[in-house]
Amino acid sequence: MIINLKQLFSITGESKEFDYSIEASELSDIKGFNFSSPISVKGKIYNKAGVVYLKYNLSFSMVAECDRCLKEMDIPYSFDCDHIVVPSVSGDNDEYIVADGENIELNEIAVTDMLLQLPTKILCSDDCKGLCMVCGADLNEGSCEHQITES
Repeated sequence: MIINLKQLFSITGESKEFDYSIEASELSDIKGFNFSSPISVKGKIYNKAGVVYLKYNLSFSMVAECDRCLKEMDIPYSFDCDHIVVPSVSGDNDEYIVADGENIELNEIAVTDMLLQLPTKILCSDDCKGLCMVCGADLNEGSCEHQITES
């Protein structure tokens, strides 16, 4: 979704709200993730005292396997994101979203924010015991003969 910012950059107090979805089919280039719902993007971009702010919420569900026991689960996520948008910047830019001319591509920003927020390790529960390293039994469902007992 492309948002034109011409009025937002020039009129203090101006704002635009948005509420749309990024379909899972549009995310096929992102390898290693299986989205079970569209990504809902809902928020607002506004000019307050001459500074343009972008604030929005991402919500979606993703099918993933537990990194310890390989149990498949459908996980809902919701992230709040906020940025300052500028028409241009000199030097390196790590803090601001720089508008391309007078536009920003909100899908690209939202997908980048989503990927940065996702956990690197996904567990079915904090106390997941995983699998036996010898026979592969799920230790959450019971012990096996290979389980090392502490003396």
